[in-house]
Amino acid sequence: MSETAFTLDPRLQGDTRPVISLPLCNVLLMNDARFPWLILVPRQAGKSEIADLSEADQARLWQEVNKAGAALRATARCDKLNIGALGNIVRQLHVHVVARCDGDAAWPGPVWGCGHALPYDDAERRGHIENLRAALTATH
Repeated sequence: MSETAFTLDPRLQGDTRPVISLPLCNVLLMNDARFPWLILVPRQAGKSEIADLSEADQARLWQEVNKAGAALRATARCDKLNIGALGNIVRQLHVHVVARCDGDAAWPGPVWGCGHALPYDDAERRGHIENLRAALTATH
């Protein structure tokens, strides 16, 4: 399917804020200030599994996941990166990249289903997104 048929799942749209578009994925910030948390969504309609992507797009996805992880590590405190593509609730293919810190609100468990999201205030969200954009567009 073509990129023009792509639409973002309504739940992802409601829970996130756009950061930047990379060649394959839209990068979204999860609107939960408890965790520095990006979600990468390949702009391809009808995909629910990484295996649904071509081999070239699978490689591109992992390059972009690595870039997102590096951006989180550059902009937020991070002891461990959690990377996952669950899709049990939102079937649209998406990959979570979460910067975790020893002692954070969910440590050592997963962030999914841990309490209630604490939305960013407007200024904090804008600043975080600006920093992430800068890190994601920096050449290394």
